Amino acid sequence: MDRMGHLSAGPAGDRLPTPFEDPARYDALFEDLDFDRSFYVAQARAAGGPALEVACGTGRVLIPCLEAGADVEGLDNEPAMLERLRAKAAARGLRPRVHLADMRSFSLARRFALAFIPFNGFVHCLTTADQRACLAACRAHLEPGGKLVFNTFFPRMTGERPRDGVPILEHEAPDPASGGTVRIYDTRSHDWVAQVQHSEMEIQDLDPSGQIVASRCSATDMRWTHPPEMELLLAASGFARWTIAGSFGGEPPSADSGLLVVTAWRDGA
Repeated sequence: MDRMGHLSAGPAGDRLPTPFEDPARYDALFEDLDFDRSFYVAQARAAGGPALEVACGTGRVLIPCLEAGADVEGLDNEPAMLERLRAKAAARGLRPRVHLADMRSFSLARRFALAFIPFNGFVHCLTTADQRACLAACRAHLEPGGKLVFNTFFPRMTGERPRDGVPILEHEAPDPASGGTVRIYDTRSHDWVAQVQHSEMEIQDLDPSGQIVASRCSATDMRWTHPPEMELLLAASGFARWTIAGSFGGEPPSADSGLLVVTAWRDGA
C-alpha cells in the first residue's frame, strides 16, 4: 500500500484514490492484524532509547508501542491517517508525537536508537533512487550504534507465477460499527522488469446478511526487492552492517515465503 500518495488513472482517466485516503475503512480491515505488531513492539521496548516509526499510518503499531511504555514518535505523509491516529490515541489518554513527512526526505531534530518501517511500508519506494533516499534518511536519524528494522517482500519463487488481472480476496474482517464485514479484493498486474506490482482494489462493505451495501475502489503500486539487491541498497545508503532474515523469528530467507526482515546498524559517528 502506497505511502507516497501515488494516484492511478481509471479507464476514463479518472483519479483513483489510494486506500490511505479512507482511514476508517483501512482500520476496519487492518487494525487487528498482528502478524508483525508484537515483533515491532518488542523492538521498541528493547531499543534503549527513542524510536521512530516510519509510515506509521493510523497507529496500529505505534499506539501499542506507547501503551507498552516505549518512547516512540511516528511519521507519515497522509494527513488523514495521522488525524485518525491522534483521535484513537486521545481516546486512550495518549498524546503521540507524529510528523507529516515523506519517508524519502524527512528531517527531524531528534536522533533515535531505533527506526522501523512495519507492514511493508518500504515497498512504496518505487525506484532505486527512492529506496536509497529512504534508507539514507533513516540512517541519518539514527544515533551511533542505532538500528533500522523493516520488513518487505519479493515474489515467491516456487509454484505458479501470480496471474495478472484476476481479483483475489486479500483480506476480510468483521466491522464492529455495522455488525457486518469489510473485505478487500486486489486485482494485480506485474512489471517483472521494473519489479513493480500494480494493485487495483475494491473494498466492499457487507451487512450482517452478507449483502454488499457499499463499494470503494482504490489503487496503489509496490516494488519488491530480492535479498542480494537489498544488500547493495544498504551498502549504497551508508550502512556497513546488517542481517537479512526470512521471518520475524530470524530464519533465513526462503523462496517459499518471500518475506524479508532487515536489520541494519549505523556504526561509527
